[in-house]
Amino acid sequence: MMAAGTIAEEPTRRDFLFVATGAMGAAGAAFAAWPLIDQMSPDATTLAAASAEVDIGNIAEGQVVTVKWRGKPIFISHRTQKEIETARAVPLSELRDPESDESRVQKPEWLIVIGICTHLGCVPLKNDGPYEGGYFCPCHGSVYDASGRIRYGPAPYNLALPPYKFASDTKVTIG
Repeated sequence: MMAAGTIAEEPTRRDFLFVATGAMGAAGAAFAAWPLIDQMSPDATTLAAASAEVDIGNIAEGQVVTVKWRGKPIFISHRTQKEIETARAVPLSELRDPESDESRVQKPEWLIVIGICTHLGCVPLKNDGPYEGGYFCPCHGSVYDASGRIRYGPAPYNLALPPYKFASDTKVTIG
């Protein structure tokens, strides 16, 4: 214990070695942890697949095409006027996962959904089932309408919507 007015003694060699050893240990731990942290970053191929630009100018009305985005099938449907009118006429009270058609599309004639059934992850069949322009999952019988909304079957939710934007009238960017 120091008395008032006394000067602290000089650090000893042992104090210096203690601090230096601690600093070297901390630096070594940081260098050892760096590769573990760095490997959690996405690689270049993943970053490159973060978005996909699709030319939709050649998709005929009533046709559905499938493209890959991040390893998932994306259904791009060029809907007919009848499909749009039918989808918009459905009362939300009839839907298990109520979403209006208007909230699921950016342009009425284009529906873009992730083509994975929300029940157990199967890929539904396009333009199949009792709803014109709808989807049918052959694994367990889930039925989706022309807006990708679940109508009946075991699937709990509508087909998911990927993030997308229209770059022009004939190009859409997914992701």
